Amino acid sequence: MEIEQPKIVVLLRDDLLAWQENNVTAFVVSGITAAYPELVGEPYEDGDGAVYLPMLGTPVMVMVASGEQLATVRRRAADRGLRIGLYTADLFATGNDVDNRAAVASVATEKLDLVGLGIAGERRIVDKVTKGARLHP
Repeated sequence: MEIEQPKIVVLLRDDLLAWQENNVTAFVVSGITAAYPELVGEPYEDGDGAVYLPMLGTPVMVMVASGEQLATVRRRAADRGLRIGLYTADLFATGNDVDNRAAVASVATEKLDLVGLGIAGERRIVDKVTKGARLHP
């Protein structure tokens, strides 16, 4: 799916520790990258010809919000048909993808203890969905 004027936002709960913010950001961005490979640029090459992995070709905005705001953003994104990456508090205690998916599957949507979301989409839609969140300090 081609996204015109793409915007990527990682939304973190405002009470996380620094290591948790980094962990959540890495995981939800990996989901965005997997879901939208067209947002990935070309590999990098230094002046000596060493080649490095490509990265997302658009900036990633990192924002913070309360747990209640995260739930609102998740609802808004779902209502607009956006694909959502999520990270719940339960995932800090798991150690692999199978257990992560099981932890999420065991909780009803409205009861998810959200600590992070990743959203990519048309800039104007993502802006509406994330309204009320603030840039990470």
